[in-house]
Amino acid sequence: MPLDAARPTRRFSVHAFQEARGRAWLMEGVSFEDAALAFLDACHPPPDADHQVSLIVEDCDSGEQQCFRVDLDTGRTAPCDESPIPSP
Repeated sequence: MPLDAARPTRRFSVHAFQEARGRAWLMEGVSFEDAALAFLDACHPPPDADHQVSLIVEDCDSGEQQCFRVDLDTGRTAPCDESPIPSP
């Protein structure tokens, strides 16, 4: 996914939900979701039974954290606390 040239990139720390924070990767992106998808492209963490991956994304400047579930079949994302990602 190309970065939007009009929006500045930020640094994020990203790791799989089930992994320790010390295993995080530094990723750049224009948003939390963008950083989560960049992490998937680079790291390929193992999916769960529903072929989804849960990721913790932290903004390196503000410390704000968000959790995303990503459906590896469709690329759709949802916050971790929502119901499962519906199939199209």
